[in-house]
Amino acid sequence: MSEQVASIIAPGTSAPDFALPSTPDQTIRLSDFRGHPVVLVFYPADWSPVCGDQVALYNELRGEFQAYGAQLLGISVDGAWCHAAFAGARKLHFPLLADFEPKGAVARQYGAYEEAGGFCKRALVVIDAQGIVRWSYVSPIGVNPGADGILAALEALPKPGHPKP
Repeated sequence: MSEQVASIIAPGTSAPDFALPSTPDQTIRLSDFRGHPVVLVFYPADWSPVCGDQVALYNELRGEFQAYGAQLLGISVDGAWCHAAFAGARKLHFPLLADFEPKGAVARQYGAYEEAGGFCKRALVVIDAQGIVRWSYVSPIGVNPGADGILAALEALPKPGHPKP
């Protein structure tokens, strides 16, 4: 577990930009959200019980994330068609991005790829409005990390027009 935690992108690091499919014919770039905080939710797989519960929780808490002006983005190595079916079945209202090909390329940049299993780790990354990682966390694969850490990280971000000392 300590090796996983050590490999995740560190706070204070500039978040690597990326472009990933959000649907079979649309792409989202991280830089599209510059000026707003972003929460990256790396998760192992659509349709797995823990992942389903985790994304459902975040979907329910969308209003709380939006109160901070934050955009939530789910990322796994599943393809865009799989994401579309999963999001529809779970009635999700935030983008799921397909880090499908080259497999796990974005997750690798963030230290959130599990080489041995070929999937994303269960990792959370909070990026501020300027594109700097402010908080990152890796949860054990079978444990839903909940939202407390995300919300605390968002609360700690400087408010627009009020930079932190």
